[in-house]
Amino acid sequence: MQTENKLVDDFVKMMNSAAGTIAGMGREAESSMREKAREFVGGMDFVSREEFEAVKEMAAAARDEADALKARLDALEGKSTKKTATNKIK
Repeated sequence: MQTENKLVDDFVKMMNSAAGTIAGMGREAESSMREKAREFVGGMDFVSREEFEAVKEMAAAARDEADALKARLDALEGKSTKKTATNKIK
């Protein structure tokens, strides 16, 4: 036998409404926090992954070029050092 109690029905309806309201507030708070985080990160000077990779490749190319120039300079200095050393011997 099931009895209907108006007080219990009203209480259950109120709890369901409260649960729905709290869930909605949670979704809204989460959305707001995400937007605030995007604004915070967007205001900082971060670079994208693509920009980072491009600069990384440029730095590697510059390093390779500098190494090649250093080797060339060392070779030229080695030749001039040998000439001055033989001139001193004469």
